[in-house]
Amino acid sequence: MPDPSIEPLPLARARDAFMRPERGMYLDFAAHSLRLHAVHRAAQTALDAATRPWDASWDAWAAQAERVRLQAALLFDGDPNGVAFVPSAAYGLALAARALPLEADEAVLVLDDAFPSNLLPWQQRCGEAGARLVAVRRGADATAAVLEPIEHEPALRTAALEHTHWHDGGRLDLDLIANACHARGIALVLDLSQSLGAVPAEIARWRPAFAVSVGYKWLLGAHGLCVLWASPHWREHASPIEAHWSAHCAREDWSFDAAADNALRPGARRFDAGEIVDVPRLSVAEAALTQLHAWGVDAIAARLGALTARLREQVVDSFDMPDVGAPHFVGLRPRHAALDACVLALRADGIVCTARHGVLRIAPHLHIDEADIDRVASVLRAAR
Repeated sequence: MPDPSIEPLPLARARDAFMRPERGMYLDFAAHSLRLHAVHRAAQTALDAATRPWDASWDAWAAQAERVRLQAALLFDGDPNGVAFVPSAAYGLALAARALPLEADEAVLVLDDAFPSNLLPWQQRCGEAGARLVAVRRGADATAAVLEPIEHEPALRTAALEHTHWHDGGRLDLDLIANACHARGIALVLDLSQSLGAVPAEIARWRPAFAVSVGYKWLLGAHGLCVLWASPHWREHASPIEAHWSAHCAREDWSFDAAADNALRPGARRFDAGEIVDVPRLSVAEAALTQLHAWGVDAIAARLGALTARLREQVVDSFDMPDVGAPHFVGLRPRHAALDACVLALRADGIVCTARHGVLRIAPHLHIDEADIDRVASVLRAAR
């Protein structure tokens, strides 16, 4: 059960849950979420408590860590034994890259425009193993582009992919891709940083070896506490990156026998990074995940999908966008105007979003309503 002092707001009052700008409109959750009032209160309370170390309780800390672990697990398969806390997506993906077998002349599949966290660890691993990367250009049909090497590249051992692409919200059909991978014995590794918390993660259908997400985007938390999910096989057979006490035991005496085999903890807890499972980070994550679960990921996806569909309909004559897009954000490529002109028009109206790689990335959340979407569409149409 979550901390009973955290009182989440119902979906009907979701707009009031966020610390919104006094003027303007924030549409950049794909970069960083707005802070929830509940999260801010939890962070302040935790920082205040840190001034009283004499009141600190080992049992309270351990219980909070397990509450947050269970909350995170509910976004995957519901099993807290599969969840580890890591400092970054790159850390979790580096652990996956080290764990999965890879031999010389074998290959790892990535997207050619993947976020660096899901590219650089595989480049390093391939370099160490004498293996190679197969970089896929998404093109008009990203799923078909990914399926081609999965079905025809005999040396492929791992596919490391994003569910929702960070540039433009383009979405891969992971049902098709996962089935193709498993049919050939290819391990699937997923970076869910741009989807977890905003759309359901169908772990039972996709059956990845590992999946990872940052906490400060759609999980509504903060930097520095990310989640790594490991499949039942790998949570028992992979090795942690760090060798520290909490990966080996859940006790307070920190006493280890130098002559003994100091076994790792069962499950994915062995992958917890050192020093990050502290009370301030846990408190932020617990408040954020409590509110997220109160709203429900399905309800969030439906609401955001309705908002982005409204925007798509109003600007379809002026912007190109992915044919298969995520429900929670959309990338718009201007067809008749310069990107800079669109950015200036949005900025003049106090609307904040990301413009990168020729694309306007519009990423709202539940603090936005239909009138806000209509305002954005009006500004964009006028910028033509």
